[in-house]
This record gives sequence, structure tokens and C-alpha cells, in this order.
Amino acid sequence: MRTIALLVSLSLFSLVTATHSAFTQKEGKLDPADLVLKNGVVYTLYDDRPKVEAIAVQYGRIIFVGSSADAKKYEGKGTRVVDLKGATVVPGLADAHYHFSGVGFREMNLNLEGTTSLEDFLAKVKARVDKAKPGEWVTGRGWIETFWKPQVFPTRWDLDKIAPNNPVFLSRADGHGAIVNSAALQLANITKDTPSPFGGEIMLDKQRGEPNGMLLDRAQGLVSRNIPSATKADLEQALILADKRSTSLGWTQIQDAGVGWDQIELMKKLLGEKKLRIRLYEAIRGPGPDAQRLLREGPQIGLYDGHLTVRTIKVSIDGALGSKGAALIDNYADHDTNGFLTFKEEQVVPMLKEALKKTIQVETHAIGDRANRTILDWYETAFTEVPMIERMERTEPRWRIEHAQIVHPDDIPRFAKLKIIPSMQPSHAIGDLHFAASRLGLKRLTGAYAWQTFLKQGNIIAGGSDAPVERGEPMIEFYAAVARKDQKGFSGDGWHPEEAVTRAQALKMFTLWPAYAAFEEKQRGSIEVGKWADLTVLSADIMTIPEAEILKTRCVMTVIGGEIVWEVKR
Repeated sequence: MRTIALLVSLSLFSLVTATHSAFTQKEGKLDPADLVLKNGVVYTLYDDRPKVEAIAVQYGRIIFVGSSADAKKYEGKGTRVVDLKGATVVPGLADAHYHFSGVGFREMNLNLEGTTSLEDFLAKVKARVDKAKPGEWVTGRGWIETFWKPQVFPTRWDLDKIAPNNPVFLSRADGHGAIVNSAALQLANITKDTPSPFGGEIMLDKQRGEPNGMLLDRAQGLVSRNIPSATKADLEQALILADKRSTSLGWTQIQDAGVGWDQIELMKKLLGEKKLRIRLYEAIRGPGPDAQRLLREGPQIGLYDGHLTVRTIKVSIDGALGSKGAALIDNYADHDTNGFLTFKEEQVVPMLKEALKKTIQVETHAIGDRANRTILDWYETAFTEVPMIERMERTEPRWRIEHAQIVHPDDIPRFAKLKIIPSMQPSHAIGDLHFAASRLGLKRLTGAYAWQTFLKQGNIIAGGSDAPVERGEPMIEFYAAVARKDQKGFSGDGWHPEEAVTRAQALKMFTLWPAYAAFEEKQRGSIEVGKWADLTVLSADIMTIPEAEILKTRCVMTVIGGEIVWEVKR
């Protein structure tokens, strides 16, 4: 199935690129384009013509890049002509690590982003509790204590004061920790004698010896399984909201990091109804039944005119640094633990070998240095035990490690050696700089968020945001990559400014390199004749303006497959 789908996709691509002149020629004259963008500053990432003024589009593909004067040849009856008036055009921006439905649910639920203190956090929660019926669950996401003074997790007892009659479950921004109140603990029958599950932790208050309400990674499931599930209608609304937000920010593709088949089927329905416009590159959660279904049935590539591909398994093998669940080689500097792995080797490696044989891509969440070393070991085992001759197609598997935040310097060269793609999120670095030193100590910051080191060793970096963990805004990510400072211009001691990237590298992190990570570099990622007309139009030239101005830059138009799916009203 996978081979047939790929051959069909490649055949269509070859047909379009080989005969585009036939589409645009008629009795020696050019047929009108569907869309012409002119008088812009266009960064193509195409070496032969790196900077041009105009683009012409027909049948969803680029048929011309060059000067505005030459673009006039493609204008005719029925052509939509957009005068960019000096706006900047870049290849359609892609987020290589995004949680699509999570972004939508963030728009629907209690959003605790931006809380400035414990008191502010509790006030927002209380406002929601006051609207809830007795016994009704109160859920939300987005709080992070690193900007509070002091930097401490909230406790169950804090929540009990404002929510004595409602179970409460509030996810930390990273999604790897949650604070719950006593009512929620009681529904889950969690007491001081309840053991922490493998791959998680029920945190205890040191003085009382009782659960303090913080649950890390798999321990969250002990409570969350009691929360009423979102309905199909809820999920549909979340997907539509995520699509609108994403395209308005300039994203043309998101690579969705871990979903189930129920969401895939709903996406197909919405794509068929034209209710989703963005391109979706989907990873199925594994190991488990969902991943086994993908292994059994094979990838689904380029459905809905290239708007949906399902070809990847997503594994998470540790927690997050902020919630102290990332698996480290040595203990945390501020906590008597070194985190934890969430899967055992015997659960993952057999799946890796089967995926390799069936040309299924694998991406693995690994944040701590122990987690990164472990998954590199497991990947290497699979590559060694499944020689090329046993693989269905002799292509590079392009397996990935998502986040790769804390990597021991000895392990960084292994990425290039094994041809593993580091999929990294620049905004994590500018948020984590406020607490990473206290979690790790200054010594371990060498090898932390090491973008330039990875690039110099021959890797590409697929850039993403990890929204809704972060805001999911491309200009924040671009700024973070080139500035390596928080949004106020602050950078901490030992934060290795030499690991910042150039603007040319940052642009590739969100265009050409995610395309490569999705096996789509011949279809998208640069502005070239024959490629999909996926374009992001920006209000300012992010390649030349001062760093601080990048954060003020806005998307003014998003084009996907030659169709303007979002634009600023003029």
C-alpha cells in the first residue's frame, strides 16, 4: 500500500513538473496563472535564484519565480494579482513538532499561560471553579512556575482552598506534570501508600509524607482516566480552531507529534469537507495497538492533494526538564532523582525493528541526556539487527529524536553517524534558561539546546514549537533561534550564545529542513518551479531587521497549494 501511494504521488509530481509548460502555453502564448504575487522581497532558498520579486502559481504549483516585470506575462483574465508592496515572502513555514488538537483545546479550555504568580494562578482557577457545578471537573493547562517568586509548584492544599467541592486537574505547560486537588486524589484512591507507576511519580510533601498533588508523566493517568472524555464534537471543534490559529500565524504544515486513529479519521472527514486547510503530517502514538495498526496497514502518503500523510510512530521515553521527569545520567542539581524512562527496551526495540523493515519512520521524545543516549542505543540496535537487505525499500529511514534538549557531548556526534534528525524547538531554550541552570548546574549546559554544534557536525535541524507547550508562533521560534535570549532580551549565565544560529539557518529550520524530515523536500520547503505553492507572507524582512523587531513581525498572508487560506483584511 505504501509503495503504491508513493508511486502515485511521485508520478503526479513528475507529470506536473514535466508538463507545466503545456499548462502555461497556448499557441505560443502563456496561459494566465491562477495567482501572481509581485513587488515583494522573496527568499526562495533556491540556490540559483535566492532572492526574487515575484511568483506565479497555477494548479497549486509554482510555475514562475523572478522579476515583477516578467511576472506580468502570467497575468490574465481570472488571475488574482497581489501587489505585495514590499512585504516579505518565504517558503511556507512548517512546524516540525506540534500538538494540533492540543492547540485547539487550549483555545476552548482554561488557559493558564502567562500566570505571573501563585496568587494569579489561583485567581484564574477560582474564576473557573465559581462557574462550575458542584462535583464537576475543572481542567486546564499552561501554568509554569518558573516566572513565579518563589519558583515552586502549587500544591493540592492551595487548590483545596478555592475548590473544595470540585475535582481539579491542571496540566503544567509541558504536559508532563499536573497539579490536582484532594478531591481528584480521592476519586483516584491515591494515598501516601500508593506506589508511583513505572515512568511516573506521585510527588510527596517532605514534611507531611502525603501526596502534594503533583503528578509526573504516567502518574497523571491515575487521575486523568476519571475525567470525562472529550466528545467527537469537542475534538472536531478543537481541530477547526487549531487550523484557523495555525494558518493565521503563517504555518502551512504542522507535523503532529502523536495521535490516535480516531483523530486521523476525523481529520479525513474535515479535510474532505474543506474545513481544514493546513497540511498535516501525522505521527501515531506507540508502542501499542495504534502503532501496530500502522505497521500492519502501512503508511498513508499525500492524501487530499498532499494535505495528509500518516507514516510515523511517536514514542516518548522520558518526561520534561521543568517538571523534573527528564531522564538524566546524573541526579538533578535541585532534586534527589535523575528522572525516569517511560518505556523499557523490550517494549520498544522489537517495534523499532519492525518499523525499519516496513519503512515506517520513528520519532522519539527524549529530553534528558540519559534518555537521548538510551534511544540512540536502541536505534543503533535496530539498524544493526535489520540490515539494509531486509528493508522493504533501501532509503534512509530518517528517524528523529524530538527535543534532544540535553545531550551529553559524547553523544552529539552519534546523531550524524546514525543519520538521526534532531527535531528541536528554539522557544524551549529561551523559556528554560530561567530554570535549566538550577536543574542541571552550569556544567551540563554544555550540550544543552546545542543547535550550532549539531549543525557543524553535519546534521540538519527540523524546527518546531511543541505547541501548546509553547505559544506555537513562528516569529517567536525564529527569534529564539537567532537571538538565544528571552523575549525581553535576557540571557542567563553559561547559556552558550555561540549555539545561536544564523538567520539563513533559522529559515531552513522552519522550511526546507522540516520538509526533508517529512520526505517532502522535492515537494516543498523552497520556492522553486514545480513545487507546491506553499508560501508565508510577512510584514517585515526577518532576514535583515534588528532582532527585537522579529517579534513584532506578523503574518499578512498564508498560501497553501496556491490558495490563499488566510490574509489580513485590507
